[in-house]
Amino acid sequence: MRLALFDLDNTLLAGDSDFEWAQFLIEKGVLDREVYEARNQAFYEQYKAGTLDIHEFLDFQLKPLSRHPRRQLEAWHAEFMRSRILPMVAPGAPALLARHADATRVIITATNRFVTAPIARHLGVEHLIATEPEENGGEFTGRVVGTPSFREGKVQRLEQWLSARGLSWDDVAESWFYSDSLNDLPLLERVTHPVAVDPDETLRAHALARGWPVISLRQTGAGER
Repeated sequence: MRLALFDLDNTLLAGDSDFEWAQFLIEKGVLDREVYEARNQAFYEQYKAGTLDIHEFLDFQLKPLSRHPRRQLEAWHAEFMRSRILPMVAPGAPALLARHADATRVIITATNRFVTAPIARHLGVEHLIATEPEENGGEFTGRVVGTPSFREGKVQRLEQWLSARGLSWDDVAESWFYSDSLNDLPLLERVTHPVAVDPDETLRAHALARGWPVISLRQTGAGER
């Protein structure tokens, strides 16, 4: 098996879908700007610094899903895709995904499935491992199910995903993981081909020290740098 793994936010996207979803809801007046905007920015800064408490963040991010009917959330998300996500797809992302068309392709992201599943479909990626929001009767409860796919949790969730298919790491002959973030070092260390994509300073330094490729997807045809 050849496995190509892709982080989503600030990797295939030139921005963060989780952050932008909250900003989108704030700008529509769904969330109170005074209450939510500063917290959204603070969580994003903690994520970039590698200090994020994922459960505290998920409580903030998933609670709004429980306050609105699923049909309304889907309508908002369709608008969100058009206005925020499609312009955010990194120019080099389609070509990178196409280069791995002969491998099993998986987007693996800490962002929840409600936000990311339509994005994965748009990008044509067959498989998605994301943080799972709890549902009851098709509506969201505001809680998370299982292990969030964040930091070491990405490794655990990938192993569970393989196991559900009767596979293990031993069945993976070659593996790639493309990511921008220091938070993804646990999974980058596990694959045979780790690649830093438009990386933060910590990941860039780590990649250069380890001899990992460093690439950019922010320009069409961009490659190693």
